[in-house]
Amino acid sequence: MIFRLVHFVPRRPSALSLTLPPQDPHAPVHRWLWTALRDAILDGRLRPGARLPATRDLARQHGLARGTIVAAFDQLRAEGYLDGRRGSGTYVTRTLPDDLLQVPQAAYARGPRAPRPARRLPRASAEVLPFASEDQGPARAFRANQPALDLFPTTLWAQVAARRYRRATQGLLLGCPALGYRPLREAIADYINASRGVRCSADQVAITSGAQEGLDLIGRLVLEPGDDVGVENPGYPGAVAAFQALGATVTPLRVDEEGCARPHRLGRLRLVYVTPGHQFPLGVTMSLPRRFELLEWAHATGALVVEDDYDSEFRYHGRPVSALQGLDRHGVVLYVGSFSKVLFPSLRLGYLVVPMDLVDRLGALKSVTSRHAPLLEQAVLSDFMAAGHFGRHLRRMREVYAKRRDALQEGARTELAEWLELPGIEAGLQTSARLLKGMTSAAAVEAAAERGVEVLSLSRYWRGREQWPGVILGFAAVDAKEIRRGIHQLAAALRALAKRRARR
Repeated sequence: MIFRLVHFVPRRPSALSLTLPPQDPHAPVHRWLWTALRDAILDGRLRPGARLPATRDLARQHGLARGTIVAAFDQLRAEGYLDGRRGSGTYVTRTLPDDLLQVPQAAYARGPRAPRPARRLPRASAEVLPFASEDQGPARAFRANQPALDLFPTTLWAQVAARRYRRATQGLLLGCPALGYRPLREAIADYINASRGVRCSADQVAITSGAQEGLDLIGRLVLEPGDDVGVENPGYPGAVAAFQALGATVTPLRVDEEGCARPHRLGRLRLVYVTPGHQFPLGVTMSLPRRFELLEWAHATGALVVEDDYDSEFRYHGRPVSALQGLDRHGVVLYVGSFSKVLFPSLRLGYLVVPMDLVDRLGALKSVTSRHAPLLEQAVLSDFMAAGHFGRHLRRMREVYAKRRDALQEGARTELAEWLELPGIEAGLQTSARLLKGMTSAAAVEAAAERGVEVLSLSRYWRGREQWPGVILGFAAVDAKEIRRGIHQLAAALRALAKRRARR
């Protein structure tokens, strides 16, 4: 339908005909009318100060309900496009922002705009790169850093959540202290004290939006711009990004068969980030002597140690190795944990354990940043843990991942030994493998992708020059059948790659 609107310019008896576009059959009439009038104002067909016909006249002339006209006028008035005057009608406002009003240059000539000055940003802010997070599609071999999401008990989680939501109090809808929901903090303290050898009370636990926020909070808590932070090399890029975003200088620390470099090589660092339970990405477990040396060095120099215990719940030989924090007698360790690997990543809940003298400062800092993690999700997780579901799920997944790890190791021995060197897998959800036959990480990743196999290049985790070529193979996200398919395809890809290299 073509809607022709006649409007009157104040103090002029003549009328101007305005043609509006055909009505969109999929949009509400008042929405279509609002869009058409707004566009007419913005492109100058309805000038500032122009008077619009009465809503009753428009409704009668065009067969529309008056309520439809009123709704469109009210929306335009609320947004500042129209100005209603009691007893004198509705007008296009005379005070539209210049950058919204687009009118013919002949009618409203303006001089050239002055160029906008370049926006000034701090160096640390200007150099921040986005942390990669994209939809990777259905899981396939050998996706790393992802748990078996298809085995998470979503129905059970939904039942616990529904029960909690039905019983939600005004307090739960209002909020909680910055450090988090007290019952969840108590449940986490009980869990990590018993299973990870951590020594803490619930007062020292802060609930975070995953481990990444924990690292950001630590940096804000203890670092000044320009401070030196030591990070394992190869190591977790998210830690590097978090500390560099705060203006810190990151120093790479060599990793050997005992873990992070010996303390006498650390220098005068303000902070050291380590993954002692299961080094990321090499999988090394930090030796006990190296742990004591690191703690004594931190105590002697006044430095702090960040322990990221990202997936140490999954250990396949004996009990999990106790946390570094449990050995700390001087309050130098800040312990970071997350539920992303043991439950599911989008839950975005983690925790941070700090020495008692830092608790109040951490709470104050969190109160002026994220305030607190989503409270209802905290309550649901607390209920999930209190009912024993968390422990049962963890035990089940440990058994599942052990079988998938066995499938990877067996297949690697029989089909991949000529092309890559796979170490023993003691813990975690993925492993690193050294490439042989002179193959590069980038070439191996590309060759695997051509055959429908996902591997990560180890080079993305090195700072500076890559020390040796390798790939990361995950085994938790897919079942044994998919792992065997992936091994067969990866072997074919590496065999073809080695042949191409030999022909050169």
